[in-house]
Amino acid sequence: MRLKSGQLYEFGPFVLDTSQHALLRDGTAVSITPKIYDLLLIFVENPGRLLTKDELMKALWPHSFVEESNLTQQISAARKALGQAPGEEPYIVTVPGKGYRFAVTVVTGKPVPEAPPAIESEPLKPHRIVLLAALAALVIAAFYFALHRSGAPRLRSLAILPFQSLNGDTANDFLGFSLADAVITKLGAVRSLTVRPSSAIEKYRGQSVDIQRAAADLHVDTLLTGNFLHDGNDLRITSQLVDVKTQSILWNGAFDLKYDRILTVQDSVAREIVKGLQLSLSSQEAESLQPVKPVDPLAYEYYLRAVDLYSRNEFALAIKMLNQSARIDPGYSLTWAELGRALTANASFELGGREDYREAQAAYEKALSLKPVPIEASIYMANLFTDIGQLERGVPLLRDALKANPNHAEAHWELGYAYRFAGMLNESKAECERARELDPGVKLSSSALNAYLYLGEYDKFLASLPNDPASPLILFYRGFTEYHKKNVAEAAKHLQAAFELRPSLLQARIGQALNESLNHHPQAALEILRDIETKITERGVADPEALYKVAQVYAELGARPAALRVLKASIEGGFFSYPYLQSDPLMASLHAEDEWKRLLVIARQRHEAFKQRFF
Repeated sequence: MRLKSGQLYEFGPFVLDTSQHALLRDGTAVSITPKIYDLLLIFVENPGRLLTKDELMKALWPHSFVEESNLTQQISAARKALGQAPGEEPYIVTVPGKGYRFAVTVVTGKPVPEAPPAIESEPLKPHRIVLLAALAALVIAAFYFALHRSGAPRLRSLAILPFQSLNGDTANDFLGFSLADAVITKLGAVRSLTVRPSSAIEKYRGQSVDIQRAAADLHVDTLLTGNFLHDGNDLRITSQLVDVKTQSILWNGAFDLKYDRILTVQDSVAREIVKGLQLSLSSQEAESLQPVKPVDPLAYEYYLRAVDLYSRNEFALAIKMLNQSARIDPGYSLTWAELGRALTANASFELGGREDYREAQAAYEKALSLKPVPIEASIYMANLFTDIGQLERGVPLLRDALKANPNHAEAHWELGYAYRFAGMLNESKAECERARELDPGVKLSSSALNAYLYLGEYDKFLASLPNDPASPLILFYRGFTEYHKKNVAEAAKHLQAAFELRPSLLQARIGQALNESLNHHPQAALEILRDIETKITERGVADPEALYKVAQVYAELGARPAALRVLKASIEGGFFSYPYLQSDPLMASLHAEDEWKRLLVIARQRHEAFKQRFF
């Protein structure tokens, strides 16, 4: 991952923009993974030159040993992203036995001003940091003002789109998304509205937005948009709140602020707005909207950059920046909450393992010890507890979060996630359906409503998945479900696509093992599963639901001892979904085994204990 900005590489109808980490075709963004971006960047920086396979593999996976098939899959995915039409000259040419060459002319565009380096970057000015906090308070107050004035119903749905820079200052591009995220987080404890999460609005960064289309896509009735313009010692913020249904502007305003006055402005303006509007907030909500204490400017810059990086799935670099932020100013709760989230994601999705889980839990505990405590800290920590098999500690956190805000979609979703691990499948389905009733896009590309799958409602499960060909996790679940339905060709297609997009994803690798079995290569399938099992064991990856899927594929291959071994680890690790185990068709080959019967008793006992405690 390169943080430097600076070049536009043009070839054919494409532009590779290094400042945005984006591939554009005729001005429209093409969906690619970070690894495909890195591969294309290597090619456009070396047009016409033969790049050996070893050279490419070392550049793409500098600290990992990977098989040559991984490179082949990435080359295939890059060719698909470039969409070569029949009869056209290829962009990427294979040189048999040697490597690859980028065979088209590349024109380097004018350099873009370079952003500050990731770790040694120049800090944001203190007045700018306080300005961002003040802006968040002003936007929140304006939103409440608009709802109060318009007589709007109690529950509204709101999307806060990334703020747009008006002067093309690419060094501060990350602020547009990070600022929107800060306001979204600030509103997390407010019960009178549902706010779309940052993951839902990320795709609008750096774009002009059609209000009606964006609102329909996000399923909201209210949109907040904004711009910022920095000129010397002045900053102008303009924003507007739009009622989409009536096509009316509920509120708009501009703030002209001097940097050297911002320290006194933020608290006095926020205090006067709350006083003048007589907002009907609970004491807990009012406390959550109070300005936070000042944060060290450099620490806050690292935090903002990390938020932006996490949204791009750059977990490792986000972790580095958040550790720097916490070292400089350990008193900011959101830094610790975001650090826990990045560590958890890296532990599960990239097989970071036990050390990442341990550090994530410590980060969450630190976040919860500080004031103010963001509701997200409780939700993220509960997700960690589910992943590491401690559901009984996570469920109370989520229930408390929902007491604070019953309309928080992500809290409902995570509660449904925990319930399915415990075998409370109908309750899980109800919580996840409630989450998507509040926010139809919640976790749409990063998770799935697995209770449908576990209840055998295959068509309903498929219908609940987004049509997202760029999400390897969703493609895996499509293939996995088609396999349950015995649609072998469809299953193989989706499982292969998932692996091509992201070979390092745990679920994609499990899918590739199943795909090898479908292609009548059982030995290759077993080798993949053994490699997964070895890495999970060595690194302490605590994802018992994914382990269960490894056991399922072992069982389908007829490797019963291996299936029972992994099933035991899954149940002991916290996936004790007893009703699912009983009915799972992929485990049918194990039912005559004494070890299966013993493990089923263990799952039933913990399932019943959980049910008695929480229901």
